[in-house]
Amino acid sequence: MFQLVDAKCMDDNMEELAESVDVIFTATPQGFLAGVLTEDILSKVKIVDLSADFRIKDVATYEKWYKIEHKSPQFIDEAVYGLCEINRDKVTKETRLVANPGCYTTCSILTAYPLVKEGLIDTDTLIVDAKSGTSGAGRGAKTPNLFCEVNESMKAYGVASHRHTPEIEEQLGYANGSPIVINFTPHLVPMNRGILVTAYANLKEKVDYDTVRTAYDKYYANERFIRVLDKDVCPETRWVEGSNYVDVNFKIDERTNRVIAMGALDNLVKGAAGQAVQNMNIMFGLDQTAGLKLKPSAF
Repeated sequence: MFQLVDAKCMDDNMEELAESVDVIFTATPQGFLAGVLTEDILSKVKIVDLSADFRIKDVATYEKWYKIEHKSPQFIDEAVYGLCEINRDKVTKETRLVANPGCYTTCSILTAYPLVKEGLIDTDTLIVDAKSGTSGAGRGAKTPNLFCEVNESMKAYGVASHRHTPEIEEQLGYANGSPIVINFTPHLVPMNRGILVTAYANLKEKVDYDTVRTAYDKYYANERFIRVLDKDVCPETRWVEGSNYVDVNFKIDERTNRVIAMGALDNLVKGAAGQAVQNMNIMFGLDQTAGLKLKPSAF
């Protein structure tokens, strides 16, 4: 039975929490969970971690990009990368630790995944251009994120250095069957929430709309939370705001023989808490949509 409760948030004593709950969500700074996680805790409770501590399988890569030492690498192999639509079969009732994907990564991977998986593009040419609302940076009182600093402006940041880059590369590399190196450039836009991704890549050969559409439908036609839009309809962040949906689409540029893939999601829902709940539902054998049936606020 699900119900709303008026309880106070508890502290971060993982040992005590593990004794009294079935699942813990950790939306903590990078390095926190890795620093406190023990076998004893994992033997008592399931954890869905919203930080990057267990997303990247290569410890050296994690330490290079996040510039901190990984304190519990012994749990990395066990952790399941919780991108539900791609790794659902790996999230089971036996799963103890789920690494919940980041918002940019969820949108970027899902936007490009069918193209990579079906071998339609030259992955060496893949460029991901992404835009995020200000809530993607959290609630910390940082001057660059103040409304007066963000409003009426737009900027790129983390150019050639954003920490979500290796996460996108690793997961698309699995789909490709070999490592991938991409250009990923995020931008801050003056809106509260939302992610919009536009990905560009050269097609390996001439293909028509139906061929590419078939690739997207192969992976997403039966997915509750991914909507492949009608031809020539470009995703908009307002269409997914407040929901766990991801809208994707593509356009073939015959002149350059490139494909332009687009995706949109709410960074606070499918890009964070919504996907965490979706992972929890799958872990406990519940309907994956439980608690996630809210419609986008634009409708």
